[in-house]
Amino acid sequence: MGVLVRVFRIEVPADRHGEFEALFQTISVDAVRKAEGSLAVEIARPSQWAPNEYAMISKWKSVAALAAFAGSDWQQAMIPPGMDRFVQRCWVHHYELFSS
Repeated sequence: MGVLVRVFRIEVPADRHGEFEALFQTISVDAVRKAEGSLAVEIARPSQWAPNEYAMISKWKSVAALAAFAGSDWQQAMIPPGMDRFVQRCWVHHYELFSS
């Protein structure tokens, strides 16, 4: 298996967007960027098509690298301590990169 792409989506109540964004950019993104085997990370904020949904797209060197970061339940969403208060719903999906 080659590069693994992880797509994390989270639905956050509209009245908590400002507070969430500040923490999402620091706590969540910084943790992924600093992880061994993390190749890239990008985040996206809500749009008119998904008004309360944020996304984090990360690329990982391997499944082993992601598992070392996220633990044995790497196929589940990883919510840092204190960030669970923002979660209305969340999803995580994994893909194998086949083109760049």
